[in-house]
Amino acid sequence: MKQKLAVYPGSFDPVTFGHLDILQRGLELFDRVIIAIAYNIEKKGLFTFEERKELIQQSINGNPNVIIDSFDGLLIDYVKKVDATFVIRGLRAMSDFEYEFQMASINRTLNPGMDTLFMMTSKDYFFISARTIKEVAQFRGSVSSFVPAPGEKRLKEIFEGP
Repeated sequence: MKQKLAVYPGSFDPVTFGHLDILQRGLELFDRVIIAIAYNIEKKGLFTFEERKELIQQSINGNPNVIIDSFDGLLIDYVKKVDATFVIRGLRAMSDFEYEFQMASINRTLNPGMDTLFMMTSKDYFFISARTIKEVAQFRGSVSSFVPAPGEKRLKEIFEGP
């Protein structure tokens, strides 16, 4: 029997409790989830792919049902490559939905065999964004409520020094 596989794409720069909330709930629906770190040419990331991968691995405690990978180019091509049919996308606000709906519609047109599952981030995390977390960390504010301990430690090292 074929395993139910989903791709959870994003920049994860850094991984947040909101990301982990969506991942955990996705694992309740799918046998395995691939966290696919996207290379976005329009965004300059704070962390390298290897750092993001390491922070995610430390934050998921080696869950064997989670695969961490990366991709560049079109998401539909990556989904075909890994033989998945579902994409998981987390939503925080209506503005997220408008963008994500447009992308899901384009992806479905380009790959009719691919479906996007939208999941609302839990109420405890809907206000969290990686951008604002980096801003708080840059000004030496506490980010312990927003990111797992490995990410908090790494952000402090970057902005406050080792």
